[in-house]
Amino acid sequence: MAGQQFQYDDSGNTFFYFLTSFVGLIVIPATYYLWPRDQNAEQLRLKSLRRVHGRCLWYRLRLMKSQQSVVPTLKKAALLFGWAVFLFLAYKVSKLDREYQEYNPYEVLNLDAGASVAEIKKQYRVLSLKHHPDKGGDEAMFMKLAKAYSALTNEESRKNWETYGNPDGPRVTSFGIALPAWIVDQKNSMLVLLVYGLAFMVILPVVVGTWWYRSIRYSGDQILINTTQLFMHFMYKTPNMNMKRLVMVLTAAFEFDPRSNKEAIIRPTDNIEVPQLIRELGNINVKKKEPPFCYPYSLKARVLLLTHLARMDVSENIEEDQRFVVKKGPALLQEMINVGCQLTMMATSRGGLRAPRLTSIENCMKLSQMVVQGLQEAKSPFLQLPHFEEEHLRYCISKKYKVRTLQDLVSLKDSDRRNMLRFLGDEKYDEVMTVLASFPHITMETKLQVLDDEDSNNITAGSIVTVTVTLTRKRMSEMFEKEENTPLPTEEANTEEQGDAKNKTKVWQNKNKGAKKAAKSKKKKLTKKKPVTQQQAKGDKAKQANGNVAGNEVAASKEEEEDLSDKGSESDEAEGNKDSPSERDEESDKQSDTEMDEIAGDDEEEWEALQQSIQRRERALLETKSKVTHPVYSLYFPEEKQEWWWLYIADRKEQTLVSMPNHVCTLKDTEEVELKFPAPSKTGNYQYSVILKSDSFMGLDLVKPLKLEVHEAKAMLDNHPQWDIPETEEEEDDPEDSDGIEESEEDEEDND
Repeated sequence: MAGQQFQYDDSGNTFFYFLTSFVGLIVIPATYYLWPRDQNAEQLRLKSLRRVHGRCLWYRLRLMKSQQSVVPTLKKAALLFGWAVFLFLAYKVSKLDREYQEYNPYEVLNLDAGASVAEIKKQYRVLSLKHHPDKGGDEAMFMKLAKAYSALTNEESRKNWETYGNPDGPRVTSFGIALPAWIVDQKNSMLVLLVYGLAFMVILPVVVGTWWYRSIRYSGDQILINTTQLFMHFMYKTPNMNMKRLVMVLTAAFEFDPRSNKEAIIRPTDNIEVPQLIRELGNINVKKKEPPFCYPYSLKARVLLLTHLARMDVSENIEEDQRFVVKKGPALLQEMINVGCQLTMMATSRGGLRAPRLTSIENCMKLSQMVVQGLQEAKSPFLQLPHFEEEHLRYCISKKYKVRTLQDLVSLKDSDRRNMLRFLGDEKYDEVMTVLASFPHITMETKLQVLDDEDSNNITAGSIVTVTVTLTRKRMSEMFEKEENTPLPTEEANTEEQGDAKNKTKVWQNKNKGAKKAAKSKKKKLTKKKPVTQQQAKGDKAKQANGNVAGNEVAASKEEEEDLSDKGSESDEAEGNKDSPSERDEESDKQSDTEMDEIAGDDEEEWEALQQSIQRRERALLETKSKVTHPVYSLYFPEEKQEWWWLYIADRKEQTLVSMPNHVCTLKDTEEVELKFPAPSKTGNYQYSVILKSDSFMGLDLVKPLKLEVHEAKAMLDNHPQWDIPETEEEEDDPEDSDGIEESEEDEEDND
């Protein structure tokens, strides 16, 4: 019987097969993922952005990095070396001899298949004389000839060859292991065990453990867990956090501590340069002894961030440290906003906890804009544009133009705009207009509804309200030379001029309120009078509309009475000419059918809207949109930043969040976002605000009012009519059953 035999590769041929496969499995995927992309494409992209972003710090740094980088060359060299090894092994494998060949006795005797017995004997005699060992021939070849001759002449050997492929019968099944035999040689056993123990018991656990202990220190957004806990502590401790305190908390993050982050560096020159910058900045709470604000790393990060916001020049020694602090700013502020939202949700659900005020969360968003643009809180948004300095702002806020926002500047006529910016040369003016034209202009549309409800437009107490916000992004260039009668909805700034605007709007609102009150008082007076006839009511309306004197009023009332009498007679004739009751029933049936059709049409529309919303949610879960939207124009930010936005609903009166801020990172042209929040538990009218804030631009925020009318929830029916079964039906069913049984018994007796 056939057995099994395992043997290592003594010749080393199968080991080359294994090695070629192993190298191929590494080289092919590595080439796909690690091969440097076409640098010409990146150069072309940067060239297309040069006209707008040529003065930006991140653009200049990117150009220098692309020119000086050696990493792509090293990657190419390593991948090419891997391909060279792979091709060499493939060539080596192709030249190996086949060890396992099918046994064919005709080939051994150099005969054609199907030769006769006489030809076989004749050929065997010739070859055996040639290869006989006694005559100096090859003994191995002679044995092969004898085996082949026996396989073709002996019936049993021929049968074995035809059945098993071997004249000797079934062979032992052998399995080759694609490893050289010297690996299992007893002489090399200690060396092999040492290599295996070092690889699998030392190197592998160290690598996995190092990766694990590093990864558990960070959250999903690559923020240190200790930093998140620090933010939570101070946001709970200070619910109403002003900008000064916020900067201190931000720069106390452990990302700037060299003990927690190796990228942070404490230099020997910090003891000289940091105190000098502190003296130039002024009061920054240096003497505050509250940890961790008093630690050296926190103080240094705070100074570097404040110098960035003040657009102060720093030495080359700490310029790199300043860029590191500034780059970390937006991500840390986003984490701080997330922490504030978590505390707000905990305070809402549990109660008894202090939730951060709306001002604190909006200050985080404001600080993100300041960090990206390198501007202080009270600075004008015009300083985001190139060639604008503090002394140029007086031309914009003059009495002639009164331009205070970017939208005001865009809405000017080209001639007025050029006259106002006469301090700029033609080239500088064209550059300013090119940059301003690239700024985003966002339009926002809102739709309020209650999904998964019979009446989606009826908001009841405690229901889940869904606000679908459609954001459309356009370039600011589309708004040039379009004078708008109403200004764009922007965030209210803390300036005197906008305070005057607030007062004006309030006066305008008060006028409307006064008119509404007067109308209500008139309605009340009319309701207090005695009940009047329809003719008198119409006469009074005509008097109020025309404003006639008393004599004319009497004449008008008489004419109206005559008209009404004529109309009454006509209506009597019409009633007399009505059809029979059957026709009236048909008309009522038709009206009811049309009403049912309208209701069915409304139900179909609601069902389609619900299905579309479900499909939209499924697509949002399955699709992964790119977060690359549009590059931000930022003169002093050290890396390329994409346009992202925060969208949320807030109660300005109560200074609380109504819905959690949604970080919109995929707004290229149009984006639809759903904001959900529970309706108030008390009925009444509520005034909320849908707010869109940029995380990069100052002065481009949008605020849209949202009115919410909450009704009482419908009472739950204890006994639905479909479950009411009248008792009479049950009683009627029982006698019928009993009568049937009696009749059947009588029939059986009759049959007997």
